Amino acid sequence: MSKKKSDTDITRVPEAYRPSEVEDSTGPEGRARKSQNEHGGSKRNLHYPEAPEALPVAVVDNHTHLDFLDGTVKVSAADALAAAAAVGVKGLIQVGCDVPSSEYAVQVANEYPNILAAVAIHPNDAARLAERSELADALNRIEELASDPRVRALGETGLDYFRTGEDGREAQEHSFREHLRIAVEQGKAVQIHDRDAHDDVVRILKSSQLPPKVVFHCFSGDEQLAEICNDHGWYMSFSGTVTFKNSHGLRAALDVADPKLLLVETDAPFLTPHPFRGRPNASYMIPYTTRFMAETKGVELAEFCEQIDANTREVYGAF
Repeated sequence: MSKKKSDTDITRVPEAYRPSEVEDSTGPEGRARKSQNEHGGSKRNLHYPEAPEALPVAVVDNHTHLDFLDGTVKVSAADALAAAAAVGVKGLIQVGCDVPSSEYAVQVANEYPNILAAVAIHPNDAARLAERSELADALNRIEELASDPRVRALGETGLDYFRTGEDGREAQEHSFREHLRIAVEQGKAVQIHDRDAHDDVVRILKSSQLPPKVVFHCFSGDEQLAEICNDHGWYMSFSGTVTFKNSHGLRAALDVADPKLLLVETDAPFLTPHPFRGRPNASYMIPYTTRFMAETKGVELAEFCEQIDANTREVYGAF
């Protein structure tokens, strides 16, 4: 694409995502928005990107956060679903990171037939809750929420060594193992958050009784981790990060990944695919990543979408 990142054809942006004034930073379906500044201090472009060309076969966004707002607009679940459906994204997995967002995931999944839920305590939150002696109560609530039939996964859970230091790792591992236990007992999948912790995530998985399906959300490993996933039948869900120009390791991992273990996600509002990196993300952006993955694998797009859709049903069941 030759246009500058700041150039947007507003008529190609889904109507619900077009710029408007925001009265405050939270909404009835949303939590606090991200900062307008990136980590380096430069001003972010908070306008949503143009909608891509529709996929020839509809797929599902395997991981998103409707309740995390970004950009300059508030978008309802209904409008998010409509914008996604218009480009061949027929449903989504709404993912919890703490008790409130997990409760929201269950609520919205019961309101909309094209949404399924995942519930969990994020590993960084697990460390913070443990410091306040509140982790046990939070895990009990997650176990209660997981019993809802619209909840199809425990997630996102796992380990994060990027934002939590060594003093929080014991709590993260305890929380991770508890989520695995709940997933096993309730017959649900597990969505793993793995940041800078590949070896320990694999160690815990290998030493635990595992649920029916294991998914590495926002897969961030290399060829070696992809081969381990292939060997164990663990699913790899790729986000917009695989499209980034410097993501050579991710592309190498995608090259060797078993097509029957591939999923696609946005992790919206984060990780917007190239060429819109840094701007707000949404489920309607899935086709950008899906097309890139199909091209990287050398597979015809419709065939690739059919495989991704079949994999999604294998993990989460029918909507």
